[in-house]
Amino acid sequence: MKGSYLLLLKLDQKVSIKHWTLEAGIYVYVGSAMGDLSARVARHLRKNKRKHWHIDYLLEHAKVLSVVMLPSERRLEEEISSRLSKKFDGPEGFGSSDLKVKTNLYRLNDLNEFFKIIEEMVRTP
Repeated sequence: MKGSYLLLLKLDQKVSIKHWTLEAGIYVYVGSAMGDLSARVARHLRKNKRKHWHIDYLLEHAKVLSVVMLPSERRLEEEISSRLSKKFDGPEGFGSSDLKVKTNLYRLNDLNEFFKIIEEMVRTP
């Protein structure tokens, strides 16, 4: 099964990862798996893994609160990230080097607004 996914994360304290400094708070990471969606998410949830993506370094410090998987034959990652970027900010270049968006990690200062955006995306084919 192919698709995109969202990892809802909580950072309890300020942390520096690579060249980014992230404040404590709630974040969402947007990713895609156009091979095996379940395997990609399972990999992220594992504690012991070789670090490959930016998110691997963040997950050493963050607690995963929730995972949203959006099965799709279309790659929705950039569209989701673009919609989130209209309401939320994040560290430039985080997880988005192959996309036209500035980041794939957003600090969520309004959870209701986040869920509203995701609900609209799920309802819109």
